[in-house]
Amino acid sequence: MTEFSVTVEHLNDLLTDERGFYCWPTKPVDEVCTGIYVGNESAAMNVACLQRLGITHVLNAAEGVSLMHVNTDAEFYAGTAITYHGVAASDTDHFDLSPFFEEAADFMARALAHNDGRGKVLVHCREGYSRSPALVIAFLMLRRSLDVHSALATVRHQREIGPNDGFLRQLCRLNQRLLATGTS
Repeated sequence: MTEFSVTVEHLNDLLTDERGFYCWPTKPVDEVCTGIYVGNESAAMNVACLQRLGITHVLNAAEGVSLMHVNTDAEFYAGTAITYHGVAASDTDHFDLSPFFEEAADFMARALAHNDGRGKVLVHCREGYSRSPALVIAFLMLRRSLDVHSALATVRHQREIGPNDGFLRQLCRLNQRLLATGTS
């Protein structure tokens, strides 16, 4: 299989267990690669836990006040020395997350470079299952030159994830664009 032939179906195969079932995250937060953590709402709202982990930056991939969002913002982290960035994304197949890939990747890169390269970033959404892993996968593709298959496998190896099919399609398109421009 070449990178050009990666499909949503191929990516979904990576997300399921040997019986073909999707698995729900077993922990509120996991380090998915050095300095990058993916977590859920409870992890994001537990400032003491974030400080124990050494988190310097938080990227909320579900900013907002509805049931499917997490109501934190820069004010929530005021006085904690945690730098905040929010993306008001919805976890639906038709939501276009791709316009946020670059800004999220830039934020994560700045976070990791913080404090002489010792920064740590929590990327979260409500469950740490779809929106936040999709943004981390995009980061790995854009800033670490991984193809979509390798990026998804990297995150999935450390955490149970399940970006929705719409996000997977957008990541496949990003993969094609990066391959076409020779940046992957």
